[in-house]
Amino acid sequence: MSETFDVDLFVIGGGSGGVRAARIAAGYGARVKLAEEYRVGGTCVIRGCVPKKLMVYAGRFADEFEDAAGFGWSVPEPRFDWSVLKRRRDAEVTRLEGIYDTNLMRAGVEIVPERAVIEDAHTVRLLGSGQRVRARFILVAVGASPVKEPVIPGAELAITSNEVFDLETRPDRILVVGGGYIAVEFAGVFAGLGSRTTLLHRGDRLLRGFDDEIRDALGEAYSRRMDLRLGRTVQSLERRDGAVAARLDDGSEIVVDQVLVATGRRPNVAGLGLERVGIALDGAGAIPVDATSRTTVPSIYAVGDVTNRANLTPIAIREGHAFADTVFGNKPWCVDHRLIPTAVFSTPEIGVVGHNEDVARDIYGRIDVYKASFRPMKATLSGRDEKVLMKVVVDCASDKVVGVHLFGHDAGEIIQAVGIAVTMGATKADFDRTIAVHPTASEELVTMRVPAVTKRPVAVG
Repeated sequence: MSETFDVDLFVIGGGSGGVRAARIAAGYGARVKLAEEYRVGGTCVIRGCVPKKLMVYAGRFADEFEDAAGFGWSVPEPRFDWSVLKRRRDAEVTRLEGIYDTNLMRAGVEIVPERAVIEDAHTVRLLGSGQRVRARFILVAVGASPVKEPVIPGAELAITSNEVFDLETRPDRILVVGGGYIAVEFAGVFAGLGSRTTLLHRGDRLLRGFDDEIRDALGEAYSRRMDLRLGRTVQSLERRDGAVAARLDDGSEIVVDQVLVATGRRPNVAGLGLERVGIALDGAGAIPVDATSRTTVPSIYAVGDVTNRANLTPIAIREGHAFADTVFGNKPWCVDHRLIPTAVFSTPEIGVVGHNEDVARDIYGRIDVYKASFRPMKATLSGRDEKVLMKVVVDCASDKVVGVHLFGHDAGEIIQAVGIAVTMGATKADFDRTIAVHPTASEELVTMRVPAVTKRPVAVG
């Protein structure tokens, strides 16, 4: 006798990956419930990519006002109002949350505003109502949350990238701790909005894993925009006269109004019930899955940051889509995590697709690297001390472009288009025969003809 289920799919988590999976599965006729204990939309929409990018835009207007003078504009002394930005940003987030709710309901997905935990391979329990739901398949899409690491005395005085969106006033002085993209982006935001910003990172460069020359270019740019302190750590925080005093490992002290710790994120697996069904976490505390996003329990899948594969919103969306197509649409496919275009919304921006120079050399052996570094056209009149850096990494054996690295205005927009070409397997010859769009910064990508001198010699013979 066949087993009876209340639903075909129960999704735990209403972020980008879970929402996409639920909608696509429902479109195939599956009966779907989705549980979200906070707000539908997840990190990206509610307290991540979207509100952060809106703040990035706000911070960049300071440069625009300054640059306008070089083009003949007389701009009155600008004033920034944090409360206006916060109100309008929060309203946009609420609008988007409503769209997510509406799209799910239109697709036939039942939204359950409760926390859900796993009881067995096919059962989910809702903690608020105590209801148990039997599901043919369970999808875990609960994402990850910021952590304050390492734990230091006074850590409770700091905020994370979650609480930063709750600030009612702009801090006049802020210390941002971390060297990843979240720390880099928020440091740029606050510096642009007028806060005296210190960015502190324990490493000798920002953005570990990115191309070294891009990292150096960002470090130089940020050194002009803020107080950048590399090779330093915070030893303790203490409240002092309404401010926060941060003591560093070199014995120095920084007194600020707010400390933002952006040193990492951890999968949201606590209390989820994974141990009940025998799903063991990996060394990073994430849920191990195979290429189809299936866990060690055949009826339970997981997508997005909780799997710690590639922690980006577009990846979670594609994983959720692939899961639904495979399990409910009879159209099996897997997400390729090897080639991912991505951007860092620092100021200036960074856009990347493929391998950096060192990794490419380790994989392919002989590579050519094409580089262009120049002052952008806009800066010739604005007088801004700014540069653009572009690198194209080519595998000599196949002539394929295996990495593109951009630093400069609109790098995130440019890398999306470049990502199409690289994903399709474009060669350097394909780039060379593409007609340049002039005058643009991106034309340099198709006009570089002579390889740069490589950083390390390549053994011959």
